[in-house]
Amino acid sequence: MRVFVIGSGAREHALVWKLSQDQRVHHIYVAPGNPGMQPYAECVPISVDNLEELAAFAERNNIDYTIVGPEAPLIEGIVDLFQRRGLRVFGPTKAGAALEGSKAFTKELLTQAGIPTAQHRTFTTYDGASAYLEEHGAPVVVKADGNAAGKGAIVALDIETAREALKQMMVEHVFGAAGDIVVIEDYLQGDEIGVTAICNGTEFLPLPLTQDHKRALDNDEGLNTGGMGAFTPLPFVDQQRGEQIRQQIIETTLQALKVRGIDFKGVLYANVMLTERGPMVLEHNTRFGDPETQALMLLLKADLLDLLAFADGQVISQEDLWYPGYAISLTLAAGGYPGQYERGLPIKGIDEANKMEGVQVFHAGTRLQDGQLVTAGGRVLSVVARGTTLREATSRAYAAAQFISFKGMQYRRDIAHRGLKALVDQE
Repeated sequence: MRVFVIGSGAREHALVWKLSQDQRVHHIYVAPGNPGMQPYAECVPISVDNLEELAAFAERNNIDYTIVGPEAPLIEGIVDLFQRRGLRVFGPTKAGAALEGSKAFTKELLTQAGIPTAQHRTFTTYDGASAYLEEHGAPVVVKADGNAAGKGAIVALDIETAREALKQMMVEHVFGAAGDIVVIEDYLQGDEIGVTAICNGTEFLPLPLTQDHKRALDNDEGLNTGGMGAFTPLPFVDQQRGEQIRQQIIETTLQALKVRGIDFKGVLYANVMLTERGPMVLEHNTRFGDPETQALMLLLKADLLDLLAFADGQVISQEDLWYPGYAISLTLAAGGYPGQYERGLPIKGIDEANKMEGVQVFHAGTRLQDGQLVTAGGRVLSVVARGTTLREATSRAYAAAQFISFKGMQYRRDIAHRGLKALVDQE
């Protein structure tokens, strides 16, 4: 079987790594890929936004199955294009990916379907949004409607931050056309979790719940990032509670899409806040999360293709899908991230880290420069570990990180702190 993965980050590295263990898969292509994938995949220099060339490559190389990693090509309709050409592809169509591509669309759908979410207003003009902001006050969350590569949601705890966010989006256009429409919503407090499912129309296969750590610094302080680490499963959400959340959010969302004529197939990944009033949807994503996927792939016992086959209508037994225990993903970031940071810095120690039991290092922002592996992004590596206990998984990840070095390397020291505290409280 010839499999094609689209993307270049740690999420795609994790997917490729898992695919390489499947005896049915005899060749993996990845576009554009990264140096970490080269031991088990052929990297193809095609950008993720060059949809026509990606489809042409799949045709020329007789690809049996394509897996789309990042959100941008899904939002632009890559699945529709592949399907028109008779190519098998995993992911939602453009209509389904609008759940991630348009905050306003999602808010409207959630409200009409009665799915709990923050109170909000949508604006197409700066003057209207600014007037509402002054009347409402802070704290609020200001969101660019379109795809802003995970950076278009600004949590504003004070009015000055909210004003500046609004100005950047609608006046200075720092997110381009994504900020032409803005959603201003009430700020919610609680534990934020990730609720992920493989979907086939109105049916879904639940994946273990996850928790990302978006703030750059320990104790959930500092600027928002693309994700500084994640862990799974969550000891502070029991099985019954998890099932209730999935039914209330995932199932109802799929039904609401069906009413609109959208048959959603692929990954639905909801960011949910556990508030005092119950679970409330912050946003919907229509692809695997990052850094959540890295942890999930280490915890996945079954082959990835068997998991994804649910989207094609195959019946999947939930027994023996996952290893017992926990997995944690730790992001090693460039100094200064998510602000300005230096690139081209030599990286050392990955091979030593990978030799540790239960550990796998996935590349996020790396490249080869004259044969030397160097940094090429803000999030550079994901150090992922699995253990029979959360403490064991966490200890392994942090011990492995000690082997790795590059100038200015930074990472959070408290990934999975909420889970560790919950386990202590339960003792």
